[in-house]
Amino acid sequence: METGLEKNHQGGGGLKRLRCSVQNYDWGKKGTEGSEVARLYELNSGSDLELEEKKPFAEFWMGTHGSGPSFVVESGVENGDSIGSGSMSLKEWILKNPNVLGDRVLDKWGCDLPFLFKVLSVAKALSIQAHPDKELAKVLHKLQPNRYKDDNHKPEMALAITEFEALCGFISIEELKGVLRDVPEIVELVGSAEANQVLQIHEQDHEEKVKSVLRSAFTQLMSASQEITAEAISKLKSRLYMESKIRQLTGKEQLVLQLEKQYPGDIGVISAFFLNYVKLNSGEALYLGANEPHAYLYGECIECMATSDNVVRAGLTPKLRDTQTLCSMLTYKQGFPEILKGFPLSPYITRYLPPFDEFEVDRCILPRGASTVFPAIPGPSIFLVMVGDGVMCAGSSKDVVMEGDVLFAPANSEISVSTASELHLYRAGVNSRFFQTLRW
Repeated sequence: METGLEKNHQGGGGLKRLRCSVQNYDWGKKGTEGSEVARLYELNSGSDLELEEKKPFAEFWMGTHGSGPSFVVESGVENGDSIGSGSMSLKEWILKNPNVLGDRVLDKWGCDLPFLFKVLSVAKALSIQAHPDKELAKVLHKLQPNRYKDDNHKPEMALAITEFEALCGFISIEELKGVLRDVPEIVELVGSAEANQVLQIHEQDHEEKVKSVLRSAFTQLMSASQEITAEAISKLKSRLYMESKIRQLTGKEQLVLQLEKQYPGDIGVISAFFLNYVKLNSGEALYLGANEPHAYLYGECIECMATSDNVVRAGLTPKLRDTQTLCSMLTYKQGFPEILKGFPLSPYITRYLPPFDEFEVDRCILPRGASTVFPAIPGPSIFLVMVGDGVMCAGSSKDVVMEGDVLFAPANSEISVSTASELHLYRAGVNSRFFQTLRW
């Protein structure tokens, strides 16, 4: 099958094609389950995944992070070459060509991409986790470099491709009071004294007092022994099963039973009651700052973040946990998270701007016969062709592109895009507000 890697590339400058990496984490969708990550990786790499289709394909990475680097595909690379064979990593190529980042990006972040771009295919829940801020990341990396691989923070944003579900941030104190009244198994785990502290909070209480009470109750819950946790979850299952015969279970109760099937006896099952249950429609996005608890549950999304892979986990995972660090680092803000719907940059391009300097994401849905332009910006971009085919032009560079293609665009490149069929394109770049704040 002819892939985008074999398509004509004219001109030595302009866009650079990338061959990207995949992560086969246990929670990913299998190739046989229609994993978008498996489909994109197969198209991007030119590999035949037929023998591996029963493996989970969880994340498709586009960027410079050492745990999943991208490689620059020079013209003449043969289809089927293994990743990195005869090609230079994007990080090495940027080190040799630092001007492609633009002066402002170089001054702020040095000679590396400040963002990491991904596609996720989620079949079952990821761990309940948070990402450290810069200060904590430096401490964790110094103390445990094997677990915390870098010293950077990891704010991130998830943009739904399909319907996408997640747990994100703490519910309000009033909602939590309702949980403590309705879920006796939680009171067993946190203790009556901690539960009463929550129930006695008043609206006029100082924010720090509220956070302190929430921190104490959540820490108590997450620190419960395996034996007591398993017993409480068993009671919860039996009770909900009986109650389901006389009433409709809530969405959160149904979710908790589903999580229990995925991670039997795990404290993360019950801790889901403390967190907001968020459902995104295609085209909606959710951003996550440092030290905010979250867990992706199901669906496929585009994800963008600062270039880091630091994760502190405490539930819904077979991986190493660091419960003490997680419980001490969280902000304990309460309330439902903001859902970003993006804003129109042009008739075919929607932009998603999180409150972080490192990144933004554009979603371009180009109908048959249409064309559009991504204006030149002072920083680098990575483009992913998700659906369809078309032509991308940057200066004298003209590339025929098709689904699975990933392209790096240097700073100050105006990119025109056209299609004779239909084209779904995603772009990651440095947040445009970062450049605006630097103007005189």
